[in-house]
Amino acid sequence: MEEFKKKYKQLIDLSLTSSGNDNLAEKCSSYIDEVINKDILPEDLVEIHKEYITMLDLNQKQILSTLEVLEEIVKGFGYNYRDYQRLVDRMQHHDKEIDLASRLQQTMLKTDIPQFDSIQIGVISVAAQKVSGDYFNLIDHKDGTMSFAVADVIGKGIPAALAMSMIKFGMDSYGHSQLPSDGLKRLNRVVEKNVNQNMFVTMFYGLYEEMNHLLYCSSAGHEPGYIYRAESQEFEEIDVRGRVLGVSQLTRYKQQEIPIYLDDLVIIFTDGVTEVRDEEGTFLDKSYLLNMIHKYKHMHPQDIVQLLYEAILKIQNPKKRDDLTILIIKRVN
Repeated sequence: MEEFKKKYKQLIDLSLTSSGNDNLAEKCSSYIDEVINKDILPEDLVEIHKEYITMLDLNQKQILSTLEVLEEIVKGFGYNYRDYQRLVDRMQHHDKEIDLASRLQQTMLKTDIPQFDSIQIGVISVAAQKVSGDYFNLIDHKDGTMSFAVADVIGKGIPAALAMSMIKFGMDSYGHSQLPSDGLKRLNRVVEKNVNQNMFVTMFYGLYEEMNHLLYCSSAGHEPGYIYRAESQEFEEIDVRGRVLGVSQLTRYKQQEIPIYLDDLVIIFTDGVTEVRDEEGTFLDKSYLLNMIHKYKHMHPQDIVQLLYEAILKIQNPKKRDDLTILIIKRVN
């Protein structure tokens, strides 16, 4: 603070010299940056000014000359305040856009969980910020089949919300069950034609057939899913692979057919689950999640996903949060 006062007094001394007026404004301009960085209040400057000119015993003309220093510094405060106010206005406008995108998601992406006699469904999807880049959809086709999808949009804000709305409309508009490979092929064309070139979508697309208890599934660059086998008490990775949506209209998707037995679980994550980091920055071991699912396998899937989410919250670094979605489907008697 003493060094700060010394520099201010030098500015006053400069204002009292005949040659000082030429570069006084320039020196005051560079000084104001230091004032702002040190969070010095205007009233503090006034006190320093009064104290110093009292010590100098100046006449009225000289006192008026020193006020040029104070005037230049106060101007700097004014400019910085206006810049600050413009920044605040932009942030408020941005917050309104984000709130709009959040409401858009909640309204357009709302999904009801279907009710079946032989399967139970649990799902949780939590945004790291107001607008999520994750998406899930569940569709009961009323013919003993259910389509479901878990997706991650590589992008944020209103564009991501609109992209997900487009994908949901694409899924819902088919009006009938279709194989996942065909579904991804159609959605890929939708994304490639209508979504920003820098925005891509990963998706796990499944069709569950209740009568024969078969799972048909395809993937567009998404995190691998898992099947928990109740009989062997082991996890199988669903190794179906494919290119992310939106890269090329010519992309075709492979499909896997998997039988689901009594008490088996189908587990789908987004990378907000598989790439969780703790306070030290270490990635959470995926086996930790799978062991936890094994521990709670006897529970309803909705209870399992809630317990998983609460465990992740305790472990992860809050500054490294990402959008998170967990879907579990369980075959029951």
